[in-house]
Amino acid sequence: MRKTHDILVETRAALPALTASKERKNAALEAIACRLVSEQEEILAANRADVEASKDKYGEVMIDRLTLTLERIAGMAQGVREVAELPDSEGRVIRRVERPNGLVIEKTSVPLGVVAIIYESRPNVTSDAAVLALKSGNAVILRGGKEAYRSNEAIVRAIRHGLEDAGLPGALVGFIEDTDHASADELMRAVGLVDMLIPRGGAGLIRRCTENAKVPCIQTGTGICHIFVDASADQEKALRIIENAKTSRPSVCNAEEVLLVHKDIAAEFLPKLCKTLTEDRAARGLVPVELRLDKRAAAIIPGTPAGEKDFDTEFLDYILAVGVVDDADAAIAHIGAHSTGHSDAILTQNEENANKFTALVDSAAVYVNVSTRFTDGGEFGLGCEMGISTQKLHARGPMGLEELNSYKYVIRGDGQIR
Repeated sequence: MRKTHDILVETRAALPALTASKERKNAALEAIACRLVSEQEEILAANRADVEASKDKYGEVMIDRLTLTLERIAGMAQGVREVAELPDSEGRVIRRVERPNGLVIEKTSVPLGVVAIIYESRPNVTSDAAVLALKSGNAVILRGGKEAYRSNEAIVRAIRHGLEDAGLPGALVGFIEDTDHASADELMRAVGLVDMLIPRGGAGLIRRCTENAKVPCIQTGTGICHIFVDASADQEKALRIIENAKTSRPSVCNAEEVLLVHKDIAAEFLPKLCKTLTEDRAARGLVPVELRLDKRAAAIIPGTPAGEKDFDTEFLDYILAVGVVDDADAAIAHIGAHSTGHSDAILTQNEENANKFTALVDSAAVYVNVSTRFTDGGEFGLGCEMGISTQKLHARGPMGLEELNSYKYVIRGDGQIR
């Protein structure tokens, strides 16, 4: 097993190779997409071994996060090609000013340098993170979890083959071989070797990074996402949106975890919700949703009484905390107290309440009559994402190419002195 420090040094040393032209970088991305497909059997074999080793340790939802299929690998390759088609963020002039003294000042986008990402379970993150970093002019350090080690290793091998096919060093994509806590801690302390660290995983991982990192760190991922059904909501649309937000992929950070319902429609709407998420799903052979109910909701429909922490829990499972609130102001106050600032939605036909909600809910993505599941780099037109930032500096929401760049000022003159 190679030492983490040696991998960091090697990746840092490869960074100057990314001064390649736009055309060459895009050719490398196309070569990576081709390699992901041509080496898919090796990737799937590695993934099967990971899944088999994890079956007794994780539930169905987490196994789904880990599992790759031919369709998912094809989606990874398509994501690479979509990133290649995006305009280059590197070298973009953000603002140009001509001063009275003749100075021309250009605020210019530049790569961060070496971006490290610590992530869990989902092996598709390996290709997403690598290609976004490369396209934006950054080298990348990948440190996945032990449950996906074989899958990640096979994907990195394909990516490096693609880079080498295009005449670029495979070392631009560093892969940490040690999955113990020590390697994560080393990345957090790698001042001078890592320019930005992105933890992408559970609340525990993100807390460790933000509390202990000595390199700049982006807080991402934890999603206690709310949907508020206002009194004026179209109830049939609301049921479809809620089922999508909760059940289309409950293991991801943009899945709904909390539902709030206006008291004026609770007696009518909650029985419909219960039927949709429990009885109807069970009749279709789908996993029913366990409803964790506050006292007002429990007086209307059957379910599990909500515990003390249920409105502050990212379940990542077929579980939904349900509460009844007096009005939009009460919903906004509840979200302010319990949201993680990821994605929150209002379902309403009242424009005044919609505007109040979008103005006062302080989350990275705020929706009106839309499922929270759209908080995703691909859905936002970014190709894919490095993660979803729930902080305000320097990035917020899905992190694409622009968020992997900083800027510098380039000033041109003709002998001016001050």
